[in-house]
Amino acid sequence: MSSEVYSKETMNYEQSYRRLISGQSSGSGASILRFLLAAGAIGYWPVVRLRNLLYSTRLLKAHHVDAAVICVGNITVGGTGKTPLVVWLYNLITQNSKLKTQDCRCAILTRGYKARAHENADFEDEIAIFAESCPEAEVIVNPDRVAGAAEAINKYAAKVLIMDDGFQHRRLARDLDIIAIDATLPFGYGRLFPSGLLREPVTSLNRARAVVITRCDQIDEGELNELENKLLAINPNMVVARSVHAALYAELANNEKINVEQLKGKKIFAFCGIGNPDAFLKTIRTLGAKLAGSNIYDDHYHYTDACLAEISEQAEELGADLILTTQKDWTKVISNYKSQISNYKLSLPFAYLAIEIRFLSGEDKLTVLIKDTLAGKIVAK
Repeated sequence: MSSEVYSKETMNYEQSYRRLISGQSSGSGASILRFLLAAGAIGYWPVVRLRNLLYSTRLLKAHHVDAAVICVGNITVGGTGKTPLVVWLYNLITQNSKLKTQDCRCAILTRGYKARAHENADFEDEIAIFAESCPEAEVIVNPDRVAGAAEAINKYAAKVLIMDDGFQHRRLARDLDIIAIDATLPFGYGRLFPSGLLREPVTSLNRARAVVITRCDQIDEGELNELENKLLAINPNMVVARSVHAALYAELANNEKINVEQLKGKKIFAFCGIGNPDAFLKTIRTLGAKLAGSNIYDDHYHYTDACLAEISEQAEELGADLILTTQKDWTKVISNYKSQISNYKLSLPFAYLAIEIRFLSGEDKLTVLIKDTLAGKIVAK
C-alpha cells in the first residue's frame, strides 16, 4: 500500500511547484502557469549564456587565490547530495595518506543559504553538518566566495578550499569542478528554471572534470547506464563515478544510536524539508521499515514547537514507533525538541538518519584526479 494512504502530507509551495513543472498537475490553470514559466525560461536562458560567455572569454574576471580550490556543485535546483560529497572530499584530503600533505589545512566555503548564526556559534542546515562531520575544518560562511576565500587564507592559512555549491559562482577561479548529479532526477525535467530545475544548460558540464552520480541504488541498472552514456556524450573527458547514500544508523536526541538493522519492521513516521524528499522516503523503505506516514516541508524549513507537536500527534495517531528525519533537518529540530521534551509535550522518540556517501565505481579515478589537482598547489610530504 502506498505511503499516501497512511500519510497526512503537508503540501507546500516547493512540492506544488514540482508537481506543476513535472506535468503532474492538470487542468487549464496548470497549463497556463506552465506556459508562463516557459516564457520566463526563455528570458533566463540568454542571461545565463551571456554570463558564461563573458567568463569563458575572460571579459569577466575570475579571481585566482593562493590556494587549491575544489568546487562541489550541481546544475539543478534542489538536493543532489552535495553535502555528503563535501564531507567525503574533506576527509579524503585531510586523512588519506596518499593525499595528505605537510601543510594541507583545509577550509570549506559556503554561501550559508538561509542559515543563521546562534550565540553558541552553531549553524543551521549544511553548515551545522560540516561543523559536526568535519570538526577540524574552518567553515567560512559568506555569499561572496572571493571574500570568503580571502578570509580562509589570510585568517586561517588555508591551503585547500572546498567551495560548496559554487559551480555557478564563477568569480572565484577553481582548479577542479566536481558535479553531483541525482540519479533520480538528473536533468531537472530537461528544462531551464523556472520551467524546469536546470540552473544552466547541460552543456555546461563541459566545464566540469568529474561527475558523481548520487542515489544510484534508486534507479535500475539500465537507466543508470543510459545516464552515464548521456553524461559522457556531453563531456567524454570527465571522470564519472557512481555512488549511494548509505544509511549508517538512526541517532536519538540523547545520542543513542539505533542500528539500521533494528529499523526493519518498525513503523516510521518521517518528515523533512529537503530538495529531494522522495529519495529520503525511499531510503527508509529500502531499510525494511514500514512508512506509517510523512510530512514534507519546503527546503530549509524552520521548525517551530507547534510543528513538532503536530508531527508527534500525527505519528501517534498512525501508530508509529519512531519519528525520523534527516540530519539536515535535525540541526533545526533539536533545540525545539529538547524544549518540548522538558515540558513533556512529545510522547514518541525523534531521531535523524545518519548517512554517508559510498562509491560503487569510479572512486579510484576520482581520487587520482584530486591528487593530480593538488600536486604543485601545496607542498607534499
